[in-house]
Amino acid sequence: MRQFGVKMQFGFSVVGMAFLALLFIPNVLWARSRPSGYEEVARHESRVLLAFERVGQAATTCAAIVFVCPQGLSLPWPLWFVAATVLMLLYELAWVRYFRGGEELAGMYASLGPIPVPLASRPVAAFGLLGVWCQSPVAVISAVILGIGHIGIHLGHLSAH
Repeated sequence: MRQFGVKMQFGFSVVGMAFLALLFIPNVLWARSRPSGYEEVARHESRVLLAFERVGQAATTCAAIVFVCPQGLSLPWPLWFVAATVLMLLYELAWVRYFRGGEELAGMYASLGPIPVPLASRPVAAFGLLGVWCQSPVAVISAVILGIGHIGIHLGHLSAH
């Protein structure tokens, strides 16, 4: 009888750091010149969703740094990594579109394909898939918590805008 177990492996994740850099760099640029009207929309955020977002941000950041893939490049695990990378690249494209589009509030919430709020949903999904690649339930759960808060907040912004 085959047993299925968690094979989480701890270490320093260069991949996790790269994903975090892809996440943080455009956010730092955005924070330096937030679009007009953002503060008003942000004042009405749910405190519960904000708590989920903050806990998820901290947990996802830590998980991205400390969990490494125990299987390396053995199949099927690289497919999860490729999917996560594609989502992060789509996230970067959404930021390029936002910055080139005049940095308007509406540009933050414009769909990129069939999925709404790509600046919220794509990185959350990417970090979730990164957790699957690392075979880390902690990383996946962290991304789910982040998603509840972050995507929920951005959907609220979208409906208020």
